[in-house]
Amino acid sequence: MIKKEMIAMLLAGGRGSRLGILTAKMAKPAVSFGGKYRIIDFPLSNCINSGIDTVGVLTQYMPLKLNKHIGIGIPWDLDKLVGGVTVLPPYEKVQGTEWYTGTANAIYQNMGYMENYHPDYVLILSGDHIYKMDYESMLDFHKENHADVTIAVMPVPMEEAKRFGIMIADENKQITDFEEKPAHPRSNLASMGIYIFSWNAFKEAMETNKDIPGLDFGKHIIPYCKDQGRRLFAYEFNGYWKDVGTLTSYWEANMQLIDIVPEFNLYEEYWKIYTNVESLPPQYYGENSQVERSIVGEGTEIYGRVFNSVIGSDVVIGEGSEIRDSIIMNGVHIDGGCRLEKTIVAENAHIQDNVVIGEGGEADNETDPSIYREGLVVIAENTLVPANVRIGKNVMINGQTTPEDYPDGVLASGRTLNKEGGAET
Repeated sequence: MIKKEMIAMLLAGGRGSRLGILTAKMAKPAVSFGGKYRIIDFPLSNCINSGIDTVGVLTQYMPLKLNKHIGIGIPWDLDKLVGGVTVLPPYEKVQGTEWYTGTANAIYQNMGYMENYHPDYVLILSGDHIYKMDYESMLDFHKENHADVTIAVMPVPMEEAKRFGIMIADENKQITDFEEKPAHPRSNLASMGIYIFSWNAFKEAMETNKDIPGLDFGKHIIPYCKDQGRRLFAYEFNGYWKDVGTLTSYWEANMQLIDIVPEFNLYEEYWKIYTNVESLPPQYYGENSQVERSIVGEGTEIYGRVFNSVIGSDVVIGEGSEIRDSIIMNGVHIDGGCRLEKTIVAENAHIQDNVVIGEGGEADNETDPSIYREGLVVIAENTLVPANVRIGKNVMINGQTTPEDYPDGVLASGRTLNKEGGAET
């Protein structure tokens, strides 16, 4: 009989619509981060660093790029004969096909996968957060307290607590109550959406509630366990944790990597972040290049100047171009004489000569002001920006654009230029 003490179930099927055009063709966990990684690399690396070698990755929305990235799990040492990483999409059953309709519903549909390993504990994770965490320490806490459910929590400023699911715990960290986005919070312990369940409590809760529409851990399973008198505990985490669910938080998290003393350190030897990378040549810096306080990926050629930016792999930045406070993803080609400020350029985009991006005053975006904001400009993957155009702030551009799309060579602040209609959100 195959036996694993704890297996992980990693929810990676989310669309991430608040990232706008970045997730038009891929799930949020597949979005590039930090120059060479993808968001899902962080929970996967946490698993193997914590000694967890059996991980089910639940996918649904636009899974192609995510599936290709994960492969058979070689970069994370998860290519195991017994266990390892397994991608778990929705599938057709005798009774018909059912999409994953909630976090717990997605897990319930894969009970057969979990039962193969006869686990004592199940770790539930989200695939779209940036953090380093030792799940083994959380499991030790779970065992010490003879818990049925342990919820990872993070202290937040009391004034921000109303934005989160809040746990109220006693002096022993046993959860006595919880509130979902309370107007007047009684605690500042915010749920991180990371759970450890003892198997018997987990299976009983899932079987009992399986028919609830949109079955969800926070809304249904956790309240059910409390109502049944199960032992619920809060495991306090005090490290760096970032939900990169919006373009602003995504940009900020990348910029924090290049602080003089970064709050989140990618260079720690004892807790490495692993990823699936191509074999690329070394970086190359031209005679007139200048790079300050930036991350630069493998195979990138820089002939211009780069300041305070995160540059991916296999990028070309042409002579006379200047990049500031920006994120340039893998495979981007920026020709000569360009100037980019506070711009996110997605994979394999091409910006031709003498383009200026991020100039002028701000204006609300005309289609999605809650997404494209804070002065950010977003250039979608595989987009072409023609030479000699000037682009304002809070702008989104998607598709093979031409000079005719820019009246008088200008795209004003707040505009959306989408040449692949409907792909945006």
